[in-house]
Amino acid sequence: MTRVWVSIGSNIDRETNIVAALSALERQFGKLKVSSVYRTAPVGFEGDDFYNLVAGFETGASPVEVTRILREIEDAQGRERAGGKFSPRTLDLDLLLYGDMVRDTDGVQLPRDEILRYAFVLGPLAEIAPTAIHPVEGRRIGDLWEEFGEGGCSLTPVSFDWRPVSS
Repeated sequence: MTRVWVSIGSNIDRETNIVAALSALERQFGKLKVSSVYRTAPVGFEGDDFYNLVAGFETGASPVEVTRILREIEDAQGRERAGGKFSPRTLDLDLLLYGDMVRDTDGVQLPRDEILRYAFVLGPLAEIAPTAIHPVEGRRIGDLWEEFGEGGCSLTPVSFDWRPVSS
C-alpha cells in the first residue's frame, strides 16, 4: 500500500461538491486523512472564491488508476473541461504525491508541480503531512511551507462539517 495525497478544490456549489468528492474518495479508497478547508481567491481568472483542501489515503492502485478514478469523480460532479486551466470548476482533484514516486508520463506528473507553486495546495498538505518528504526537493513538506509562507494568497479557514461514512 502506498500513501497518496490529493488536492481538492471547487468554486461552483462548493459545499456540495467537496462533500461529494470526500464521500466518493472514501468509498473508493477507505479511511481519509483530511485537512481543514480553506477559502481562497481564484488564480488566473475572475470568479467566485474556491474551497481548497487536501486528503490522504493508502492505496494499492497505480498512479494511473488513481488518476482515472479522480477524473471519474470530477465527471460525476459535472466537471467541464472545455474552460481551460484557469476557469471556474465544480470539482478539481489532483494527485499530488504517490509515495516517493517521481514521474511525468501517461498524463501523471509526480510530484505535482503545484505543490511548490500555490499556497492553497502546499498549506493544506503541510497541515496534514508536515513530515512527508517532497521526492524531488528531498525536504519535509512542513519545512517547505514554513519557507513559502502564504505567498500572497490568503488561506481563510472555513467551518466545514463533513463526517466520514466510516466513523
